[in-house]
Amino acid sequence: MLDLPPEVPPHILKAVRGFIAFANNPNQTEAVFDMADGLRQTDLYQQFIEYAHSQPAVAQIIQERYFAPIADLERLLNCPQGSLGYHYAAQMKRAGLQPDFYRNIAIEDDYSYIAMRMRQTHDVWHIITGFGTDLAGELGLQAFTLAQTRSPLAVTILAASAMYALKSSSPLNPLIESMQQGWRMGENAHPFLAQKWEEDWEKPLSEWRADLKVEAV
Repeated sequence: MLDLPPEVPPHILKAVRGFIAFANNPNQTEAVFDMADGLRQTDLYQQFIEYAHSQPAVAQIIQERYFAPIADLERLLNCPQGSLGYHYAAQMKRAGLQPDFYRNIAIEDDYSYIAMRMRQTHDVWHIITGFGTDLAGELGLQAFTLAQTRSPLAVTILAASAMYALKSSSPLNPLIESMQQGWRMGENAHPFLAQKWEEDWEKPLSEWRADLKVEAV
């Protein structure tokens, strides 16, 4: 266990412990939520919110506080096989995940809304970009997220993942290439945070990608 000075604020301690846990095992989803909770109270997130508001389409959905009901995977499996809804439901089923597996937080402000919206749609972002859920894929998606949102959490996840890769002697070239690809894709694509995916589950995945200027992995 890491020993930190007693004067370290509790939220920083929570973020650091989450970082260490994730660097030891990037499959620890709860560690990601701990990092997010800890970083929430830092100045970094004010810049994150300001960047979100600098994009008119994103600012609009933040103001609207758009949320959709929890997806019904069985219903989505009846969507056309090339659709976003079908791909999403099939991927969640393969992974053994429920659509609401993430840690919930109360919607109290712009940050909490964005955080919950990103948690709710994280796996949709995987599908649209084509990044897998292995280490390289997650790094690619986090680099994409950083380019799109300037998220401090994305930076922290990238750093912790890099530490894990070094400790486990994982080949670095595929990871770096995935991050570079994710960054370029995120810079070129239309804002994912502005999308109401759930209102068009039956839209072909290929059309979503074309409309958003995404060349998937």
